[in-house]
Amino acid sequence: MKFNKIVLVDKTGLRDWAISDLQKYSIEAVDVYEDYPGSDSVLVRRIGKADCVLVSWNTRISEKVMKECPNLKYVGMCCSLYDASSANVDIKYARNNGIEVRGVRDYGDEGLIEFIISELIRLIKGLGENQWKDEPVELTNRKLGIIGMGTTGQMLADRAKAFQMEVSYYNRSRKPNVEDDGVNYMPLKELLSNCEIISTHLPKNTNLLDDEHFRAFGNGKILINTSLGLTFEKDSFLNWISEDYNYAIFDGDGVGEHQEEFQKYKQIIVSQKVGGWTSEAIDRLSKKVIENVEDYMKME
Repeated sequence: MKFNKIVLVDKTGLRDWAISDLQKYSIEAVDVYEDYPGSDSVLVRRIGKADCVLVSWNTRISEKVMKECPNLKYVGMCCSLYDASSANVDIKYARNNGIEVRGVRDYGDEGLIEFIISELIRLIKGLGENQWKDEPVELTNRKLGIIGMGTTGQMLADRAKAFQMEVSYYNRSRKPNVEDDGVNYMPLKELLSNCEIISTHLPKNTNLLDDEHFRAFGNGKILINTSLGLTFEKDSFLNWISEDYNYAIFDGDGVGEHQEEFQKYKQIIVSQKVGGWTSEAIDRLSKKVIENVEDYMKME
């Protein structure tokens, strides 16, 4: 079985070998775009009569777009798919209309954890422009709280324990296996008040922390966000970050559209790079996207 036409509608980041592999599953030549469409009308033109579309998380494929592309039967998300509410594809409409949507998981976590640990060490030791406390300190015995104990959260907990940090977590559901490994569960406000460092690992569009939570967090703390976009109310965060000895660390995904605004704050450490976007992550992403296509074709 083959698709009639496959289109990569934006800059998916797939390796050249993966794009070559896709040609095996497309009767017509695969179309590859290396920028972002910018509007639904441009996106619809790019899709055209294609029945298979691959897309990064930067481009939204809405119900409106899918209605205007009646040949579409497969959407491959070249990014993580956690749940329908956080996806950049209208999953509900797709499933109700026989369009298969598949995403990938766990391709950039290793690099992301390295980013978090490295930026945290730079901050607490004063190796960059900022230093957390009056004197450099160690990770040893520092209290780390993790909000969102999925794959990335669990990996961070493992690495943090190797530095002899005291690790606790909050998650919508308890994780007995994590607790068996020595990570303490705490209700959210208790976690915020007890931990010096908080790292959030939540699905896109999850806005969890507000004024009340930042008051519970208090001052002299570090907040890390590498989720897809903010995980808190922006104004509440900006009030909190204005206090002395409060610091925040963001990668390119975590800061999102607020890059320029947040760079104005000395105590916000902002990277333009996505922490988990490494050579190895691109290889893993490419492999998993191709595996999803191959698996779908076996079902047809």
